[in-house]
Amino acid sequence: MKAEVFLRNFFSLFFPRVCPACSINLVAEGSCLCAACQARLPFAHLAEEPENPMTQLFWGRVPIETGAPLFFFRKGEKVQHLIHAFKYKGYREVGPYLGRIHGHDLKRSALYQGLDMVVPVPLHPKKERKRGYNQSVLFGQGLAESLGVPLVENQLLRIVPTASQTRKTRFRRWENVAAVFHIPDLSVFDEKNILLVDDVITTGATLEACCHKLLEAKKVKIWLATIALAQ
Repeated sequence: MKAEVFLRNFFSLFFPRVCPACSINLVAEGSCLCAACQARLPFAHLAEEPENPMTQLFWGRVPIETGAPLFFFRKGEKVQHLIHAFKYKGYREVGPYLGRIHGHDLKRSALYQGLDMVVPVPLHPKKERKRGYNQSVLFGQGLAESLGVPLVENQLLRIVPTASQTRKTRFRRWENVAAVFHIPDLSVFDEKNILLVDDVITTGATLEACCHKLLEAKKVKIWLATIALAQ
């Protein structure tokens, strides 16, 4: 054990662990965020509110039970830095860590009882190979662990690559993803209560398209969870 601690400390001299939200060096073990960011990040606290802003986004578009983000997202603030580091700079540990936090909140809520599985929004295989991982899968791993349900990968597939959604209008986002998802075996989702997860929700076009595809299965109910809701 002493040798393990020594090697970890020695390694950290050359490759220090830094907080992905603010880039200061991390001292404490077991957390991938510094104490200041943990205290100041804009947690949404919406797991107990059935008609919250994220859920309202889907009214009249697709039937869901409810949904909740972990954070609110505003450009230029720490959550943006955190998610950018997670998605594009290789901070893979952020996903399961945030998933566990959000999962604990959802597990305590009466609105998220009876879930059967966690299903991550898929990336196209080419994009996932380029990035090295699917951020929604990593976030989903933490959620599934906290909720005590399986993570179901490779059943909801993205079969058509799509252009970046960043600068698209709501209609263009929907047009971009309306026919890109596929489910090889719908019976996997028959009569299931599904927690569908993604990283950031802006217009909701991607999640809406996934929901429509999942609802082709029999007697499906869908809940949503994301790392952040853009404001």
